[in-house]
Amino acid sequence: MSQLLPSQSELDAHAATEATFARWRQGYGVIQHSLPTQAAVYRLAHQLVQAGQQPDLATVYELLTALDRVSAAGLWLVVHMTYARRLHWDGAPLAAEDFKPQPEGHTGGALNMVPAYAGYLTLNALTGETRAWLMGQGHCVAAIEAINLLLQNQHAEQQARYQGSEDAAERLLTDFYGYAQAADGSPAAPLGSHVNPHTAGGVIEGGYLGFAELQYAHMPLPGEKLVAFLSDGAAEEQRGSDWIPRWWRAEDCGQTFPVMIANGRRIEQRTEMGTHEGLLGFSQHLARCGFDPIHFDGRDPAAFVCALWEMEQRLTRRVEELRSGILHYPLPIPYGIAETLKGFGFYGAGSNAAHNLPLPGNPHVDVQARALFNEHAAPLWVPPQELQQACQRLIGARQGRVSERDTALANRRPEAPQLPSLHYREEACSPMAALDRFFVDLVALNPQLRPRVGNPDELASNRLGGVLAALRHRVCQPESELEALDGKVITALNEEAVVSACLANQGGLNLVASYEAFCPKMLGAVRQSIIYARQQKEVGRPAGWLGWPLVATSHTWENGKNQQSHQDTTFCEALLGEMSDMLRVLFPADHNSLLALLPGIYQARGQLACVVAPKREQPCHFTPLQAEQLARDGALLVEEVAGNEPLLLIANGSYQLAQMRRAATRLGEAGFAYRLVYLQEPGRFRAPRDTWEQAALAPAELVEQLFPAACEKRILLTHMRPEVARGHLWPLLPNAASSAVLGYRNRGGTLDEAGMQFANRASWANVLAASARLLDLPRTALLTQEEAAAVAGKGDPRVVR
Repeated sequence: MSQLLPSQSELDAHAATEATFARWRQGYGVIQHSLPTQAAVYRLAHQLVQAGQQPDLATVYELLTALDRVSAAGLWLVVHMTYARRLHWDGAPLAAEDFKPQPEGHTGGALNMVPAYAGYLTLNALTGETRAWLMGQGHCVAAIEAINLLLQNQHAEQQARYQGSEDAAERLLTDFYGYAQAADGSPAAPLGSHVNPHTAGGVIEGGYLGFAELQYAHMPLPGEKLVAFLSDGAAEEQRGSDWIPRWWRAEDCGQTFPVMIANGRRIEQRTEMGTHEGLLGFSQHLARCGFDPIHFDGRDPAAFVCALWEMEQRLTRRVEELRSGILHYPLPIPYGIAETLKGFGFYGAGSNAAHNLPLPGNPHVDVQARALFNEHAAPLWVPPQELQQACQRLIGARQGRVSERDTALANRRPEAPQLPSLHYREEACSPMAALDRFFVDLVALNPQLRPRVGNPDELASNRLGGVLAALRHRVCQPESELEALDGKVITALNEEAVVSACLANQGGLNLVASYEAFCPKMLGAVRQSIIYARQQKEVGRPAGWLGWPLVATSHTWENGKNQQSHQDTTFCEALLGEMSDMLRVLFPADHNSLLALLPGIYQARGQLACVVAPKREQPCHFTPLQAEQLARDGALLVEEVAGNEPLLLIANGSYQLAQMRRAATRLGEAGFAYRLVYLQEPGRFRAPRDTWEQAALAPAELVEQLFPAACEKRILLTHMRPEVARGHLWPLLPNAASSAVLGYRNRGGTLDEAGMQFANRASWANVLAASARLLDLPRTALLTQEEAAAVAGKGDPRVVR
């Protein structure tokens, strides 16, 4: 792992004079220490003592000896979490009735994570400094929960349930994939199959492999440190993670230490890195990308301690060399590669079966499987008194510092931002101009909040030229005034990478803007984040990061020049399916309505907003007071003509409002009563799915005021697909026979705005045709013969332009 390491003879001589080193050197059970690791430990111990971080060498070796035993016990607990419902702390073999009737667990990966996580905790103990952690492979949570149980690093609800007795510890086993439910249907146990808000110190679920690789470098703020455990399969395939060195800056980023668990297996096949040639090739690839690969023994917890320490020393030296002018960006970022076998430490290591259930059968009913379990669990068992001493040594070393449960990353709550003045306008202009000026002013007023802009295409094209000029693309070799070493705009033709930069920046201010059709590639990352934040709220520790908008612009109705691949309303539709208290889906129609939304978006905590906004000039539909009422209520009465049985016209989307107003004018001229409402935030008018969402919805009085039950005949013209909108908004459209919904029908091509509306049967003329049907009139009562023929698909489309 480094040069200038002692030789074997020097290590032997050291063991002869230092009994604690000799004892540690013997290892414990399956945990054995190679000569390179012994040499690295020797060097680590001397450096810690010389730096004054430990009083003597013996203390270091004693902590590492304790680490061996805690790691072995962690492996022992993990296999019990998968297969057993009882713990025999005395090491006695388990009988048939001691096993679960239905075992479950991602056993192999969890076994690999035990030495990794235990090593991370021990480095914190040795240095007296608490680093944060994340784990990309969140399904390996059994390792975290097992070690946290042993070292009493748990939230209060887990302490109450799993600490204090053997019976309590056994609850961890029975709760793991126990599927127990509370009365409301939620999981009853404070434990999950993946990292979740009950997992002490957890910051990301890790359910979607590959997103941790994209996020870890953007998480810590200056002065903070983060250890990121990553998957070899995800690292091999998620190429956005290769760009971390070009984005990491010592001036605005905390130190990050990525460690790939190279166990050579995906779920059911070997990775390329499962071969020596593949791993060597990956290491060379990392070096070409600007990383500094460090290979070490991933079976040995002490090797993790030494590798992380070495990574930290190297990065610190490189930052010093950067500041003295010796190095320039991108800096070589240390990258640990922990070489191991999938499921090391138990039966089936290195096989496909190790991923889930390594034994060939269920030990509850299979004699051979039961014998194999007992045989392979025995070397992992640690006598209770010896284990207690080891745990107490590591727990005692935590005194006087923040526990791993309570790191800054796990408890983000930046100060509330100072908001800029709102500059409303009266003339037609791009709604994006409101966001452009507001975000630039917001960043200028809050220098203590690190800004990040996620840009997968063109900021200028999306009318964010001011943001680009003020914050600039982050590059290593600037070529124009719109690029800078310290630029705040993360630009890549990879939507997952750029949205992850903002999802990870939970200590700052964020903005993502993209073509609407490109946004669906962000869905997995966004959904993982808001689900985690929702769970944090549900357990009573709500996320404290500041809200921000995901802006879908250059959208479907104004993107006709780029063919149908660029005409897609999936993003807002999918996010409308998420819980409305966690993610607001918003359709501002003009500059003022978008501007009025921004203070609330950026003052929110643990909540995102999907903003579907046109970039082309739009009329000024709303006064400042109307825009603020829209932001507050989610919908607004735009105009009405009184009369008997008025049609209720509901517009959702800027272009849809313009078409509805044109249709309304024709209705009024024909003597028909109507009521036109603009629906900016449809999620506020859905049926609530739980009490949390209920609190975010419009009160019944407001719903009746805007959408009176007496108005039975209703037409919704939506930005979205009609079927999706109708499904979410059934409370506003309770009777299918007396309502109509028009919107995007998957029709498109190289068309202008009017062409898109006509192709999708979503123009003003189609609204009038639907009105005629609901009023039981012929179309020609509201349309000319030529217009009616065009709507029927038998005339000239130009007559309805």
